[in-house]
Amino acid sequence: MRRRNWLKACAVMAAGALAPGRAHAASRESLVRRLGKPEPFDYARLKGRARAMADRPHVPPSSDLPEAVRALDYDRYQTIRHLPEHGLWAGSRLPYDVRFFHLGLFFRTPVHVYEVIDGYAREIAYDAAMFDYGRSGLDALQLPEGLGFAGFKLLSEADPLRDVAAFLGASYFRAVGSEMQYGASARGLAIDTGMARAEEFPSFIAFWLERPHADATSAVVYALLDSPSVAGAYRFEIGTRASLTMHVDAALYPRAEIERLGIAPLTSMFLHAENDRRVANDWRPEIHDSDGLSMWTGAGEWIWRPLENPGALRFNAYQDENPRGFGLLQRDRDFYHYQDDGAYYDRRPSVWVEPRSGWGKGWVQLVELSTPDETFDNIVAFWHPAQRPRPGQELLYSYRLHWGARVPQPGGPARVVATRTGLGGVIGRPRTYYSRRFVVDFAGSALSGLGDEAPVEPVITVSGGQIEVPAARPLHAIEGYRVSFDVRPAEQTAGPIDLRLFLRLDGRALTETWLYQWTPPPPAQRRVG
Repeated sequence: MRRRNWLKACAVMAAGALAPGRAHAASRESLVRRLGKPEPFDYARLKGRARAMADRPHVPPSSDLPEAVRALDYDRYQTIRHLPEHGLWAGSRLPYDVRFFHLGLFFRTPVHVYEVIDGYAREIAYDAAMFDYGRSGLDALQLPEGLGFAGFKLLSEADPLRDVAAFLGASYFRAVGSEMQYGASARGLAIDTGMARAEEFPSFIAFWLERPHADATSAVVYALLDSPSVAGAYRFEIGTRASLTMHVDAALYPRAEIERLGIAPLTSMFLHAENDRRVANDWRPEIHDSDGLSMWTGAGEWIWRPLENPGALRFNAYQDENPRGFGLLQRDRDFYHYQDDGAYYDRRPSVWVEPRSGWGKGWVQLVELSTPDETFDNIVAFWHPAQRPRPGQELLYSYRLHWGARVPQPGGPARVVATRTGLGGVIGRPRTYYSRRFVVDFAGSALSGLGDEAPVEPVITVSGGQIEVPAARPLHAIEGYRVSFDVRPAEQTAGPIDLRLFLRLDGRALTETWLYQWTPPPPAQRRVG
């Protein structure tokens, strides 16, 4: 998946909105044409349509684009910009506006877009006059009238120059927090992610945009999903006040038995950081959209799993029942740790999934792929239900997506704020065997009030090898604690080792649980210096 390319394309078109604001309010709304007569629409009807689709064989979408559109390269495509005066609700003094993405480059399958007013829907007509074609080489007069759209972006009246959410490509969508920065993405659904066979990518094939009231504090979007294995209906309520929160309702209707179904999938990029320098040959100290997977289990345990860029595909599953939440977070928000004044990785939003109803038994699953650079999404996390979906079922899921620098972590224990690794051993003493040093920093109110003499105990377990030189000590610089320990792998064994750590005082856990998976080098490559 080449994430950076399509994100760049969206970012360029978003930049195209930096032109005329609302100067010609009186006439702009009439610039957007509607097709056909209004038809009744609501979420129940959309679910019925998805169920009916699932009863029929899947029909692959057709994409009969003009050759000039198909031939667009990245540089030419990025000059195509939606004209602000052709926004769906431009000039109407409504709290939101919608602008569209043009077909081309990676986005060759048109989606239908409808406007819903008072329970009735009409399709939005594609019009070449909506776009400034820049240096793309396209002639607006030569484009067919019904070409269609690739997707759309949502803008808020509070900041009409920058979009706050976008739906573009398969079932991908993204949003910003108060930092107004894009980063990790979400999807409607994931199927067979990280398996030996090819992944299936369901697509949103149509959207319905509910016209907001003048005092609305959220935008409502409906979507119809389709793929060979499943059809589905989605409702998104996108709130953009204090922080951006999406309330998502999904109804899924399988056509076939699905081995690995991914609910509320999140996608991100991790290249390198202080815990993983396998490909750290860039001048920037860290490069990642997210640095860890956070989980709040049904039993109430908080878990932090730092991300890695492994040498080969890595798959982990964390069993749970009725999870309270999980997400891909960007905890490290210090600019000096990245030194990137273009991509601004320190501003990338965290994305937190909060189930709104019991999801039963299953697993939070994490897929980490190897990537040589930052242009690939290589991290995927999702909920996988224990019961395998089968044809004829209706699967209902409801959840919130929180986007931004902070995620809802009510109270909670002290958190992991840094993970570092390096060669093990004792400074000043010759190393006679190979070991790996792990250094984990915790911070939070549960630790800041402890005296230096408090008998804080590190609880460390590993699935293989030996633990050596464990230590826990106050770290006043962060008003927290630092834990360090070495792991000495067995001499003739290979394969990953699972590590687990938390801090305890008087039998009570003070911190969230740190999980890590480390794969030692082969025995012949274990250097001691």
